[in-house]
Amino acid sequence: MAETLPVYLQIHDKIKEKIEAEYWKIGDRLPSERELAEDFEVSRMTLRQAVQTLSDEGILERKIGSGTYVARQKVQEKMSGTTSFTEIMLSQGRYPSSKAVSYFFTQPSSSEMERLSLSEHETILRMERIRLADDIPICFEVASIPEKIIRDFSKTEISTSLYRTLEEKGQHKIGGADQTISAMVASEKKAEYLQVKKGDAILLMRQVSYFTDGTPFEYVRSQYVGNRFEFFWRNNRKTLLIPYKMERSVFIFELHVHSNVSHLFQVLLAHLIILL
Repeated sequence: MAETLPVYLQIHDKIKEKIEAEYWKIGDRLPSERELAEDFEVSRMTLRQAVQTLSDEGILERKIGSGTYVARQKVQEKMSGTTSFTEIMLSQGRYPSSKAVSYFFTQPSSSEMERLSLSEHETILRMERIRLADDIPICFEVASIPEKIIRDFSKTEISTSLYRTLEEKGQHKIGGADQTISAMVASEKKAEYLQVKKGDAILLMRQVSYFTDGTPFEYVRSQYVGNRFEFFWRNNRKTLLIPYKMERSVFIFELHVHSNVSHLFQVLLAHLIILL
């Protein structure tokens, strides 16, 4: 005899089916908790459990004082190889765009010199921009690029698709990248850029990208909105044989970002404990 699902999971499935059938579409506001409970003939407590589960899965989004809405599917970055924001968006059927905040040439900071293997006498381009998917802010990005690498490129070529330009016009071959991720909260200015509240959960990713010959060509600091983006890792177990310094990022790991920073730290800590 088949095991019967708990009632709240049955309601969860029914709501999900309605969303998949586009009875409720992305951005639609669902009926009130009372109305849904009456429609499905369950208690409000049971209905609340179903809605909370769907919210935890990123299918619904609850807005205090406003209601419950069908959420946009999170953009997912698979952390393998080196891909640009534009490539990630296009691969998932999203329309990528950017809003420039600043664009200027300057001397590198000490951290930029270290990560890009530059001397204090060299020059970098530093770009600040808001990255969007389907016109919704996904991240605030600061990119630093050695001026000597992009000297012959136009501002449009650099701003729209740097990786493609480097390979096609610069005749460089893109290699790998070093990435580190940490949790933080949105400052007042970043919250304004990303259309979130000050103090909302943000994921900070620092990435240094390299050509296949090992030359670093870009250092990016990206602040992703926690409830609009997720990272996905998958690595082969055999790679655990490599030196410890590299071992720190070798694991099978799927991270779903939630709006609570303390929860985010717990998720990260749990996976780090598994590594140890």
